Amino acid sequence: MAELRKGSFIRKVKDIGMGGALALALLSGTTLVSCSSNDDESEYSYEETTYGKGIKSFIKEVSPGEFKIMSEESVPADSSMAIVSYLDGHKDTLNPTAAKALIDQEIRSNPHMGYHSGLSSMLLYGGMGYLLGRNSSYSYMNNYRSRMDVERSRSFYANPGAWASSRSAALDVETSRSVRTVTTRPAGGRKGFFGRSSGRSGG
Repeated sequence: MAELRKGSFIRKVKDIGMGGALALALLSGTTLVSCSSNDDESEYSYEETTYGKGIKSFIKEVSPGEFKIMSEESVPADSSMAIVSYLDGHKDTLNPTAAKALIDQEIRSNPHMGYHSGLSSMLLYGGMGYLLGRNSSYSYMNNYRSRMDVERSRSFYANPGAWASSRSAALDVETSRSVRTVTTRPAGGRKGFFGRSSGRSGG
């Protein structure tokens, strides 16, 4: 899986009309801090957040249509997956894209996404949903996750050890977080906004 990223403008945008600045913010999913038209060259900066760790989730069908999370562990970001074992003996390996598709399908059919023991709930309320929620493009999943109190969320896990493994994996993901500031300005003054870019490490 590609590293998860999110961005927010943190400096200035120059020489962009109000309409252009608003359009840029909407297209990029970022928030403009300020804009002006005092200089000949436009530039903007944003924070880029990267996570070096991902999550591998082991999920098992314990009765027809009912699942439990057996354990979770931290892995390199590009190795994130959910391994699902079924009663009939076969296994599926879901990458984050496939897991997101199942979650989105559930949300579309059941917008309130209440508690149930189906596979989509294990993905959303377990480590995979936590991982996906780190990506600003998928942050809507956190709206559903936040409705689930801590004690109730334990019921998605097979036993206390499985719950503990999930907390440890999530902590590893969070501590692998790094942020840098990226500044971009056009190559030829007003001729192009995305002419070149440069980056430097941030907090």
